[in-house]
Parts: sequence; C-alpha cells; structure tokens
Amino acid sequence: MSKSLARVKTALHDAGLAAQPVEMAAETRTAEQAAEAAGCALDQIVKSILFQGESGRLYLFLTAGGNRVDAARASALAGEPLGRADGQTVREVTGFAIGGVAPLGHLTPLPVWIDPRLLEFPLVWAAAGTPRHIFPAAPDDLARAAKATAAAFTG
Repeated sequence: MSKSLARVKTALHDAGLAAQPVEMAAETRTAEQAAEAAGCALDQIVKSILFQGESGRLYLFLTAGGNRVDAARASALAGEPLGRADGQTVREVTGFAIGGVAPLGHLTPLPVWIDPRLLEFPLVWAAAGTPRHIFPAAPDDLARAAKATAAAFTG
C-alpha cells in the first residue's frame, strides 16, 4: 500500500469515519473519470483544488466536480491574492501528487473551504491519495473531518 493511501486511511479512521478507499479499475485523476468510476453525478466528486498565496501559504478548496473556483472569491476568503499551486509545492506540502490529492491526511495542516454544492448530496466521493483510489463519505462528515468551512467561492 502506498504511503499516501495509508495516510488517508489513518486520517479517515482518526476522524471517526467508517469510509474505506476503493481501488477503481480505471484512473480517477479527473472529476469526470472519478464520476464515471463511482457511477455518480459529476458534482458528487470532491475536487481538492490548491491555491498558493503571495505569502507562500497553500489554501485548499473542496469543490464540486462540475464547479470552478473563482480566484477573486477564493482570494477574499484567504485574505491574500492567490494563484494556482504548482505540482512540486502541492506534493511537498500535502504529501499527495496532483490527481490524487485527498481532502484530509495532509503532511501540513491547511485552511480548507468546502463548496456548499457538495453539501446537497447524501454521499460524495473524494480522492484517497492515489490516481486510482477514491472514498465515499457523507459531505457533512467529510467537512468535519477536513475541518472545512462552507463558503461560496465558485463562479
């Protein structure tokens, strides 16, 4: 088992979530791939989108699969101008490669916001640390486990 997957399993357990990562037959790097693999609606996929502030700090936005982060709204929440974080920085700070970034189990704690659209579903699916593993969770439980604050940051 990869270190990334093990970290997600530990984080789920530590948060009291019974969710278990599932290995899919195909890659789940994109929201579209994950939705097809899970057999769910695109907006039931939790995209973990990372932005980097001018300060160098990373910010995590858990976004419904069909939504896009609005940079101005995200910057207002973070309190500083934001740009997309590069893959190397994402890996160093979270311990995950882009395409498998989980909403929890990061190497470094991050400020986290969750898209209210995700809270409309009884179940959502999120990356579990690899390009082929995802896990199901009730969105309220996921928000609690990820210490995420619901906020309007999509456009």
